Amino acid sequence: MDAIAHGAGAEAARLWAEVPVRVDWAAVAAQCAYAWAQARAFVVVPAIRLLVFLSLAMTVMIFLEKLFVAAVYFTVKAFGMKPERRYRWSPIVAAAGAGEDEEALLGGVGSAAFPVVLVQIPMYNEREVYKLSIGAACALEWPSERLVIQVLDDSTDPVVKDLVEIECRRWKGKGVNIKYEVRGNRKGYKAGALKEGLKHSYVQECEYIAMFDADFQPESDFLLRTVPFLVHNPDIALVQTRWKFVNSDECLLTRFQEMSLDYHFKFEQEAGSVIYSFFGFNGTAGVWRISAIDDAGGWKDRTTVEDMDLAVRTTLQGWKFVYVGDVKVRSELPSTFKAYRFQQHRWSCGPANLFKKMMVEILENKKVSFLSKIHLLYDFFFVGKIAAHTVTFIYYCFAIPVSVFFPEIQIPLWGMVYVPTVITICKALGSPSSFHLVILWVLFENVMSLHRIKAATTGLLDAGRVNEWVVTEKLGDANKAKSATDGLDAVKVIDVDLTTPLVPKLKKWRIRFWDKYNCSEIFVGTFIIICGCYDVLYANKGYYIYLFVQGLAFLVVGFEYIGTRPPSTE
Repeated sequence: MDAIAHGAGAEAARLWAEVPVRVDWAAVAAQCAYAWAQARAFVVVPAIRLLVFLSLAMTVMIFLEKLFVAAVYFTVKAFGMKPERRYRWSPIVAAAGAGEDEEALLGGVGSAAFPVVLVQIPMYNEREVYKLSIGAACALEWPSERLVIQVLDDSTDPVVKDLVEIECRRWKGKGVNIKYEVRGNRKGYKAGALKEGLKHSYVQECEYIAMFDADFQPESDFLLRTVPFLVHNPDIALVQTRWKFVNSDECLLTRFQEMSLDYHFKFEQEAGSVIYSFFGFNGTAGVWRISAIDDAGGWKDRTTVEDMDLAVRTTLQGWKFVYVGDVKVRSELPSTFKAYRFQQHRWSCGPANLFKKMMVEILENKKVSFLSKIHLLYDFFFVGKIAAHTVTFIYYCFAIPVSVFFPEIQIPLWGMVYVPTVITICKALGSPSSFHLVILWVLFENVMSLHRIKAATTGLLDAGRVNEWVVTEKLGDANKAKSATDGLDAVKVIDVDLTTPLVPKLKKWRIRFWDKYNCSEIFVGTFIIICGCYDVLYANKGYYIYLFVQGLAFLVVGFEYIGTRPPSTE
């Protein structure tokens, strides 16, 4: 066999030697260089220029939107345009009859003036926070016979289910009208649970629904301050209140979230309420008119943002929304990066998917004005949910770094410095106490744009993880020191055979690199730092300072040096 193989090799060498064609590697290199020069001149450079142009155009859109929102906010503050002045509002207690004090009314005397309110608390394996949310709902000031608390438990953990049911029974024993509801499946996730909850017979007596996620804790006067807007203004469908974060100082990740959400509530929600009487429902800490939900077609599970879906359909029926920023509801921010990433995927993918599904419906609607349609399609969806994510990654994390390799691509100074600075300042005004963190915050938001643009693209294409729903992990007090009695209910009795070793043999698990770290952030961060090095050595455009710090931010997140570590379950 060796001789045959050797003979075949010799024959091949002889035939190759007789071939008259010889490879001129210098000519091949020249041809490749020419092809690259042509592709660079007619494909690559024009494509990057187009990206820069589109990015600058979207940056200007965002810039004008931020200026408009800021102008509305400061106008509202300057002229004291509170919701109580723009809409009819008076305490329901005053309408119940003269000479009756508030304590007597809440105790049942003259309570007929109070509408029947349903409080919905959807839950899913909320072991750490279920007591807080149920306790806060049961402590709401409202006549007991005019209040129904409904716990919608979709938990798959039987232990958690038992704990929630026991808690409901405990409050029921204290005289609270609380209902513990369980359905046979989790179809539609949260939207399905809320829809199923409205089918119970006792809901027919209710006029309004107050909704709270499992980690939300309203103040006792929440209903007294919000329901009057619905009672005295029959055209209002929703009263949305502000979120207040109990763990905002836990770590840098929660501080960044607080800065983003404070701007959203203080500026965006306020402006939408004042100018358009519309904004996206935040899914919790709000009170709905049940007839408005029915008028809009009820809850739908076609996207992972069922709250925004309902809000858009309701406003298309001509209903109004009001935002009451003075009423704050305590809640918890995700403190682990994994939980935050899943949350942001849902919050970015869902709106983009809803935009695709409702575009035609909005355009064909006959009940709202043309201006309202423009606001919904352009300002609310395109600028707020599409352009904001697109320009942040494409411009700041790709076009600017890549431009250092092409001297013919020049980005104007106003698009690099002035306009982005004004946008950042406008957004940072939502959290003045955290202004010293604004640079780190912007760098982190640019990192998160990688996930948001992927999620938004998934939503627009209606593909991949478009319907993925991962419940945001709540740690409650799990990451804090507990007393010896706090963990008694978590003790489990384990039966073992006499031959079973009490100390199991430790197993070594091999954790792959791409499972332990965030490889996409590491890749992008390394690429941006390489661009910075090229700028220092060759391009001399002066972008390297930004490129180095932005690349470092990607690496910090890539290696998971942000947020807290979840408590060990071992």
